[in-house]
Amino acid sequence: MTPDLFTPLQLGAVHTSNRIYLAPLTRCRAESGNVPCDLNAEYYRQRASGGLLIAEATSVSPLGYGYPNTPGIFNDAHVAGWKKVTNAVHEAGGLIFLQLWHVGRVSHPIFQPSGGTPIAPSAVKPKGQVFTGTEMADYVTPRALEREEIPGIIAEYAHGAAAAKAAGFDGVEIHNANGYLLDQFLRDSTNLRTDEYGGSVENRARLTMEVTEAVVSVWGADRVGIRFSPGGVFNDMHDSNPLHTFGYVLEQLSPLQLAYAHVTGVTAQDVAHGAVKGIGPRELRPKYKGNLIANGGFTLESGNQALKEGWADAVAFGVPFLANPDLPERLRAGAPLNEADPSTFYASGAKGYTDYPFLQK
Repeated sequence: MTPDLFTPLQLGAVHTSNRIYLAPLTRCRAESGNVPCDLNAEYYRQRASGGLLIAEATSVSPLGYGYPNTPGIFNDAHVAGWKKVTNAVHEAGGLIFLQLWHVGRVSHPIFQPSGGTPIAPSAVKPKGQVFTGTEMADYVTPRALEREEIPGIIAEYAHGAAAAKAAGFDGVEIHNANGYLLDQFLRDSTNLRTDEYGGSVENRARLTMEVTEAVVSVWGADRVGIRFSPGGVFNDMHDSNPLHTFGYVLEQLSPLQLAYAHVTGVTAQDVAHGAVKGIGPRELRPKYKGNLIANGGFTLESGNQALKEGWADAVAFGVPFLANPDLPERLRAGAPLNEADPSTFYASGAKGYTDYPFLQK
């Protein structure tokens, strides 16, 4: 029987009731100290009908922030805040993973402890600007990590993974996409190192593999996912041969038998910013033997087609799930979707966050 978006799926250790997943979406609604709050709990509770909720990117380190009011997962206050979220989701019958994050070079001294310089694999300044919370500011040239600092980065991911377990999550997703630290190590435009973490694709993938193995040691492989954006150009990212680079790392990850790999496709917005089509989950499916979640502009029809053709096992929806807390029900009923309000994506408060209407019963 050919699966569709409403067919259950065994995703590693968890059984998802459908294949309509909430993509991780930065919403900038954490409270002081980057602590999740009651408002965050309500947001995720509303969307608990998704087969799996992948919570927003969450910093594993004080050095890992690059945006205002984004959550952390490295101290007791963070754990207590996230417990509110996981309890709310579980009480509503849902499943939730946490995305582990470090922004690397796309930060600014205002986000760094004591105003320090952001870290990166190499001292390559990203183009563009960052919102500091009060204004747009140019990115700075990051500081290249010393070789002896890298074990500390791996330990931070492992610590964040353990904190996520203490907070009651059902698993974790490693954020290896969108131009953040692990993606910066993987791609040859941002990794100019000459040690064992740079140069060949085997070396550039080393940190991804070591972080994954560290997180697996905490959770077990069947509760760990990992996300990639092979064709993405967000945060001034490029690679000379992305199909080879990401194909290699997916091949290396396959034997670990993770819960899933989460691969984003190239959208029209990506193309408008210089991305090239044809680098995404469809093309990379042969390189990965486990469950593959596809993401990037999907509809009910295109999601079902991806499942039918076998190059996706589930689909993560971003903006449609943001604006439609009951997205699975709406898709099943063929009901109209609420329009999202982009002006509230990274704002504060309930507007554009927990006030989108549900279908009238």
